[in-house]
Amino acid sequence: MCPAKHWKRTHNYEHHTFTSILGKDRDVGYGFLRVAEDQPWRPMHLAQPLYALGLMFVFEWGIALHNLEFERVLAGEKPPRVMLRQSLPIARKATRQLLKDYVLFPLLGGPSAPFVFAGDAAANVVRNVWAFLIIFCGHFPDGVAYVPEGSVVATEPETRGAWYLRQIRGSANIEGPDWFHVLSGNLSHQIEHHLFPGLPSYRYAQIAAMVEPVCRKYGVPYTSGSFGRQVGSVARRLVRLALPRAPVLSRGGFMRQFAGKT
Repeated sequence: MCPAKHWKRTHNYEHHTFTSILGKDRDVGYGFLRVAEDQPWRPMHLAQPLYALGLMFVFEWGIALHNLEFERVLAGEKPPRVMLRQSLPIARKATRQLLKDYVLFPLLGGPSAPFVFAGDAAANVVRNVWAFLIIFCGHFPDGVAYVPEGSVVATEPETRGAWYLRQIRGSANIEGPDWFHVLSGNLSHQIEHHLFPGLPSYRYAQIAAMVEPVCRKYGVPYTSGSFGRQVGSVARRLVRLALPRAPVLSRGGFMRQFAGKT
């Protein structure tokens, strides 16, 4: 549902350029989920497991609305008229998609129209749930590191090596058989996707076989785990960070890693 222009800005530019940098990479929590200890806690976060559960079933709509930056509008940093103007291409694309799925295809089904309608709705929900799980397991399980806003890494120019290191530490892989990687669009290799976003996705598995040994050789954590393990890890993080607590001071290790391996 996301217009191409919006996707190029929020994903191709913001997310892949400022991966895991709090305050710059808006994909870290999508503006309303607390997924890093260094993100400030707010009372709204108490219900974030429910927010995440709801987002899972309508994930394509959440991604479509991401570029509107509701949180900035509520904070008075973005004029509502700008948000409304940006919503027009979303409305146009969504209208075409909804008409195709829930009007045109059911009509083509003739007497089977109710079944076609239900089938399209079920397919959309299944795809949303699957995409949500794959994306969240690639970005929010334990082991993924985030760069605090205002830190040296976030504010000063970084070397090319530091950029690659941040991509590795800011994402995670999901382990599984070949068919699993195909069904995930190979985004189960999220680390390789972040290292080489322009590479055809079917090459990620080949690259992973070279990236992981290099990380192991130089002591760089390479976060990877089974699908069940990563889903459980993400769920625990969402619940744990929904509660107010003192930040876990894990940033030191991350910053030392940058200082010593760039």
